Amino acid sequence: MELQVRNPGVDHMIERVLDFQSEDTSDFWSAPLYHFYPQLDRAYAAALPWQERKAYFSQVLRQIYAEEESIIEDKVKSYGAHWASCKEQITQALSDAFAIDCNAILNDMVCNVSLNPIEPRFLQSHTFDIFYKNSANGAIGEAIHEIIHFVWFHVWNQLFADSYEEYESPSLKWILSEMVVEPIMRDVRLRSINPYFPREKGGCVYPYFYTMQIGGTCILDTLWEMFRSMSISEFMKNSYRYCLAHEPQIRQHIQQAEM
Repeated sequence: MELQVRNPGVDHMIERVLDFQSEDTSDFWSAPLYHFYPQLDRAYAAALPWQERKAYFSQVLRQIYAEEESIIEDKVKSYGAHWASCKEQITQALSDAFAIDCNAILNDMVCNVSLNPIEPRFLQSHTFDIFYKNSANGAIGEAIHEIIHFVWFHVWNQLFADSYEEYESPSLKWILSEMVVEPIMRDVRLRSINPYFPREKGGCVYPYFYTMQIGGTCILDTLWEMFRSMSISEFMKNSYRYCLAHEPQIRQHIQQAEM
C-alpha cells in the first residue's frame, strides 16, 4: 500500500465544501463548517440564493486558504512522514484482517489535506480528504478508517462481483462498511496509533452507531463477535444478512440521528 499526501488546491477544497452545503443537507453535515469557521455568517448564507451562496462561500474560503496555506503545506509534510512510519504496521494488520497481502494492492491512494471539516472518500479513485486541523496522529486515525473502506470493498467486490455504484450512501452496503471499521480497528496494531479509537475519545465511526442497539445489544458489539469468530468472507456474508434482517431499525436510528 502506498499513500500520497498532497495539497489539492483551494478549488478542490471549495468544491468538496459545497457538496455538503445545499439546502437539502441536514445540520449533521452542514453545521461543522460554521463551527470551525466563524468568519462565515450562517444566517446570511442561508438567506442567499444558491448561486450567490456558493459565491459567498468561495470568497470567504479563499481568504481563509490564503491565510492558512503555509499551515496546510506543513500538515502535508507531517501527515506524510507519519504515514511512512506507520505504513508497515497498518499493512500487516489489514493483511491479517482481510486474509490478503495488502502489500500488493492500493498503491495509488491519495490523501488530500483540506479546509473541509467533512472528509469525503472516493472508493474507485482510492482518494480521501483529511481536515487540516487534525494532528499527525489524528490524520493517521482518519486515514486508517478510509483505508479499511478501500480494502473492505476490494475484497467484497471479489466475493460478490457486484457494482461499486452500490457501495455509496444510502445503500445498506455503505452503512455496513461504516460500521465494520470499528471491529476491524480493535486490532491493537491499529487502535494503538488511532487517537480516535476509544469510544470515550470520540470513536472511529459515526457516533450514532455507538447508540444503535438491536435486541438490547450495541450493533458494533454484535459485529465484533461475528468478526472475531468467522473468516472474512463468512463475516461479510453474515453481517450483511444481519443488517438486511434489521434494516428498518438501522435506517430509522440513522435518520433520527441525522435530523
